[in-house]
Amino acid sequence: MASHIKNMTEGKPVSLIFTFALPLMIGNVFQQLYTVVDTMVVGKALGVNALAALGAADWMNWMMLGIIQGLTQGFAILMAQKFGAGLKDELCRVIGNSAVLSLICTLALLLGGQLLARPVLTLLQTPPEIMGNALLYLRIMYLGIPVVMAYNLLACILRSLGDSQTPLHAMIVAAIVNIVLDLIFVLGFGLGIGGAAAATLIAQLVSSFYCIHYIRKIEILSLSRSDFQLQKGLSLRLFVLGLPMAFQNAVISVGGMIVQFVVNGFGVLFIAGFTATNKLYGMLEVAATSYGYAMVTYVGQNLGAGRADRIRRGMRSALFISLVTSVVIALFMLLAGKAILSCFISGTPQEFEQTLQIAYFYLAVMSVCLPILYILHVTRSAIQGMGNTVLPMVSGIAEFLMRALTAIFLPMLIGETGIFFAEIMAWTGAVAILVSSYFVVMKRTERMLAGRV
Repeated sequence: MASHIKNMTEGKPVSLIFTFALPLMIGNVFQQLYTVVDTMVVGKALGVNALAALGAADWMNWMMLGIIQGLTQGFAILMAQKFGAGLKDELCRVIGNSAVLSLICTLALLLGGQLLARPVLTLLQTPPEIMGNALLYLRIMYLGIPVVMAYNLLACILRSLGDSQTPLHAMIVAAIVNIVLDLIFVLGFGLGIGGAAAATLIAQLVSSFYCIHYIRKIEILSLSRSDFQLQKGLSLRLFVLGLPMAFQNAVISVGGMIVQFVVNGFGVLFIAGFTATNKLYGMLEVAATSYGYAMVTYVGQNLGAGRADRIRRGMRSALFISLVTSVVIALFMLLAGKAILSCFISGTPQEFEQTLQIAYFYLAVMSVCLPILYILHVTRSAIQGMGNTVLPMVSGIAEFLMRALTAIFLPMLIGETGIFFAEIMAWTGAVAILVSSYFVVMKRTERMLAGRV
């Protein structure tokens, strides 16, 4: 068995969760690093309009990524459960069927993305001066959907086996490749925003090959041709887990598009400031998503092993370390936020100052409320790890409603800055549902596991 694989059904939950999440955090930092470098290069080299174009395309790009991540994370829940139960043959069948289903979904998403890119940007009333760049960026990113799907599926396979080290190494390699290619394509060859998109996709392709190289060395993953033959019952079960998570992310993205629609009406400088902070959003939640991945694997493996007591202990441990982490990140952003944001912004002194003020105010609002987001990720992931992806989907719908309603109505009452509270209200609405849902699902899980004895 490969040394990076980790059995999370034994040992102290707090150390297991933290040591599993830490490499993911570092990997996510590197992933965010090349996102940030993209933004810096585009914002500084190409100007405010190009930065605003990135922002106009953000939520549409995130929607596609969210659907892909939702599907693959859903598939990984069953992988973790089979691994925790020690069912090697069933694990291989789950992975094989997941690969085939991912390929089918890739083709559908690739076609749908290209067809809908321009109509949706038009529907969002993207300003004409940034429409061309926003559309170009999306076209290239959507062409890379097969690469994005491959990386996410491979990373999910590794995480389901308790391996968070290999995705870290893959992400470090990808970050280095992306940064180098950003500088070559955008600054060297003058390829503009299209060069930044191409650099990102090539970097993800490199990380995919890295993961494939390592997965081939894992002895328990000796897949045969029969593992790739779709089984109706298994495929249905995988879709029952994956589709609600994909739908949840898609609905959240629609809410983000509504926010972008409102922001687009406030002018290019406001869009640029809003975009600068949104590029730091990933840094704000980098540890939250890592704890979330850790909880899906931890809960899934312990559910497979029939250890409800360890699930409860793990939940308490994850909430504690996530809240401490959120406070540390929030304080750092409040203190260093202006200096970081200034790296993204260019233009005349007046444009620079106005854009920076918009960006920092938004960053401060999100930083102060960051603990809410961390509770959201940990709780949602624990519920998903127990095999329930429907209630998290309901929380995603609540998130959508709160985000959309706040974005539409609050600016009418307090002005443009009202849009900055859309995220906070979305997090709060989701947490209200998730916390109560956790106790319900936990009790059901305990009854189910007691019935096995």
